[in-house]
Amino acid sequence: MRHLKRTAKLGRTGEHRNAMLANLVCSLIEHKRVTTTLAKAKAARSVVEKLVTLGKRGTVHDRRLAIARLHQTGAVKILFNEIVPAQKDRRGGYTRIVKMHQRQGDASQLAILEWVDMPTAAEAPVETKPEQEAKAGAK
Repeated sequence: MRHLKRTAKLGRTGEHRNAMLANLVCSLIEHKRVTTTLAKAKAARSVVEKLVTLGKRGTVHDRRLAIARLHQTGAVKILFNEIVPAQKDRRGGYTRIVKMHQRQGDASQLAILEWVDMPTAAEAPVETKPEQEAKAGAK
């Protein structure tokens, strides 16, 4: 019986699942938004929430635990230096899952996994030509 067994297996072995989720989380950290299947997004959400909680404590031990989980030091630096300070006042619920259409090939439900309080690249303010020239002149 699977009572109290919460892990979504996703049709993979344990090592493959952990590697896939680590890569998905690193992509979320670097790009601020990822499009994936709904099942993978729900599985990655719990990993992300735990890593942000580690980042909020911010000790060297927590940083090493995050590196052990993600295997990418660059993603851990972005997580601890950029994402965690932006999420400092939240008490949980750092990510949002937005359902999309079904995929053409296998009809699996697609979803967008993104940060709640972080602006994405599409939402970032676009600088106009005079603002760019003013910054260049100030240098």
